[in-house]
Amino acid sequence: MTLAPAHDSLAARVAGALRDVPDFPAPGILFKDITPVLADPQLMRDVVERMCAPYADAGITHVVGVESRGFLFGMPMALALGVPFAPARKPGKLPWHTAREEYTLEYRNDVLEMHEDALALGRGADVPQRSRTLVVDDVLATGGTAAATCRLVERLGGVVQGVAVLVELGVLGGRALMPGRSVTAVLTF
Repeated sequence: MTLAPAHDSLAARVAGALRDVPDFPAPGILFKDITPVLADPQLMRDVVERMCAPYADAGITHVVGVESRGFLFGMPMALALGVPFAPARKPGKLPWHTAREEYTLEYRNDVLEMHEDALALGRGADVPQRSRTLVVDDVLATGGTAAATCRLVERLGGVVQGVAVLVELGVLGGRALMPGRSVTAVLTF
């Protein structure tokens, strides 16, 4: 799903609220600062509603938010969808037994961890055997972090139903690392 600012009022509002920060976190990177979106309660409500909409009837059982800005969208989405939230965090931040996934970004190597039981389902015959997980982050750029999170979810026994982001930097080709996956964005550059 690609929503261009000229054709979608919510995408235009998000585009107008974003702030570009050059050379952050490293020289040559143009960072899309989402904090102005977070500062606007009505815009946040509208964004969360839009990000949830494609998955409202998808049988989502868990939302996984990617450290750290994915938490800001993932938690309200989990509440709106009525499902548990699970964080995918940097190493050493989670207090229980964890699984980890190493990956490469455009400017560094990194690791994500999740609790081993983060995607556990309830008990009983009417409970699906595998979690149906929605991965959430703020920006999809080269796709390394999102793809690593998807691999981690699968390693923990989950099925990735989709990846939802606020902004997709389409020119960087991140979707290519997630073939066959549903990827939705409020705004695509």
